[in-house]
Amino acid sequence: MSEEKEVTIYDIAKQLNISATTVSRGLKDHPTINIKTRKKIAETAKLLGYRSNTFASSLRSKRTQTLGVIVPRLNSSFMSSVLAGMENAANKEGYNLIIAQSQEQVEKEKENAQIMFNKRVDGLLVSLAYGTESIQHFEVFFSKKIPVIFFDRVAAHADSTSIIIDNYSAAYQVTKHLISQGCKRIMHVGGNMLLNVYSERLRGYKQALADHKLPFTEKLVLTGNLTEECGAETAQKILKMKVKDRPDAVFCANDTAAVYCMIALKAAGIKIPGEIAFAGFNNDPISRVVEPNLTTVNYPGYNMGQAAVTGITSHLNGGTNISDTNTIVLRSELIVRDSSVKKK
Repeated sequence: MSEEKEVTIYDIAKQLNISATTVSRGLKDHPTINIKTRKKIAETAKLLGYRSNTFASSLRSKRTQTLGVIVPRLNSSFMSSVLAGMENAANKEGYNLIIAQSQEQVEKEKENAQIMFNKRVDGLLVSLAYGTESIQHFEVFFSKKIPVIFFDRVAAHADSTSIIIDNYSAAYQVTKHLISQGCKRIMHVGGNMLLNVYSERLRGYKQALADHKLPFTEKLVLTGNLTEECGAETAQKILKMKVKDRPDAVFCANDTAAVYCMIALKAAGIKIPGEIAFAGFNNDPISRVVEPNLTTVNYPGYNMGQAAVTGITSHLNGGTNISDTNTIVLRSELIVRDSSVKKK
């Protein structure tokens, strides 16, 4: 069976008895073509099943009007809000997104980067995988002057911009709040310390202890992948401690680990916040469902997504150069809930 012939602008022109040039301009909403004619062209194109040849136009313009996005996980409330912000800004700027997840695996991240490069994306937006130690796999973008913006989990590079919150200050405020509630043995559960978000949260925690004359205890710092399992395992470690050595507060670097640690401890008869106060990070919906509601840090994923796309499209359209501003810091906010309030 022969393949059905692709509809062209010449077929539309013939149907409407106008020139192919008029059809081409009408499909692009060119102001020299009146609105009625543009409407007729659009209706006829739809009727005939016309598809614009974006591949050919991208070869002419050397632009694909697409942005690549690589994220660690798609099943994250925070990342969903980031992607919603990106979609909104991309639509306004006339760009499409190609989204891939690394599933927290470095090799998958490298594979995604190569795919994005082969698809000729105009720019790349990246939040790094849990185990990423080197960003060498993005050098192909830098060498070709393809703009790259890192967000949330970032890496420093002279030719890129990073969009973050002040993780150090946010963690300091969480720890300071727990201290204000009378907590003196505060456990910190963090992630891979090679990633900025976790190293900065640990640094803020340590500084708050120092400023309030509380000792830093290595045994009270745990690292893990901050999953549900990590939270439950942390609870078991706490329960195996002698009662006098147990923390009187736990500050987790995300809400998921905090919530599942709380659930396991409550099941074992630990009173929260009476015996152990809790704080998380991210303000995920789960923090408002668990009982007691979880104290956490809110930061605007939607705004982060918008800022990332706006920054990269401005650069592509000849506006600001992304390497002129190496770091953009967005605001965050401590949200105090019942899980950490010991003093009424």
